[in-house]
Amino acid sequence: MHKNDRAELFRFRLAARLAQAGMNRSALARAAGVDRSTIAQLLAPDEVRLPNAHLAAECARALGVSADWLLGLSDRPESAAEVLSANFRMETARRTPADEQIIAWHREAAGHKIRHVPATLPDILKTEAVLEWEYAAFLDKTPEQARGAMRETTDWLRAPGSDYEICVAVDKVRSLARGEGYWDGLDRDARAEQVEFMAERCDRLYPSLRLYLYDSRKVFSAPVSIFGRLLAAVYVGQFYLVYRDSRQIAALTEHFDTLVRESEVEARNAGKAIRAMVDGVAFGDGAD
Repeated sequence: MHKNDRAELFRFRLAARLAQAGMNRSALARAAGVDRSTIAQLLAPDEVRLPNAHLAAECARALGVSADWLLGLSDRPESAAEVLSANFRMETARRTPADEQIIAWHREAAGHKIRHVPATLPDILKTEAVLEWEYAAFLDKTPEQARGAMRETTDWLRAPGSDYEICVAVDKVRSLARGEGYWDGLDRDARAEQVEFMAERCDRLYPSLRLYLYDSRKVFSAPVSIFGRLLAAVYVGQFYLVYRDSRQIAALTEHFDTLVRESEVEARNAGKAIRAMVDGVAFGDGAD
């Protein structure tokens, strides 16, 4: 920006903020620690000089805005700390299907496309037996709360305009069939029922729900949920890292789209592929 244009923008923003704050020039001069004539000079229509850094900072402080905004270096009037606070925060994560925060984000994003990479398998594609098995570890929630949350999400998926994309690593499905890792201890019949339930739901809910299976040896993803252009949440264990800045959301959306492009199985064939994949894996007994 040319110096004269920046000076003009500074005068415009200083005057606008002064009027918005209901503050006169004398009050601003006192707050900034300068003479009234100095403020008058800053606001003079033919003034082409910019204030020094100290004076710009004092005027910004008095008016409750950032110096960068006054000087035309930012389009956000808030301070850097306020911008960061508004666009990034940490939320407590319970990682249960009845997590009130997750449900609240779904409601906030009504009408928007939701993209999701789960920590294990998508909660919406889990059987009641699996939910009960998982909820044995949660003392403050009940399986019925989980079922209620899942019914609510399923109803949302059946509403006109709903759009839900999920990416799951292929090895998570295989480990379920084998009863390995996370699924060690879940009996064989429950695991077989879970696989068929997931495949059937992928068939029945398509295209409102689209499941893609990717190879985690080729691409990797941490658990993440993207709620349209509103927010994105990365799950790190006890917390969600929540982003609301458009550039951060766009970056995570591009990451998700990469998972979709690199997927081994397209959503249209997800149910069939899950069944075929598991047919080639003997259902192990796990820790039965």
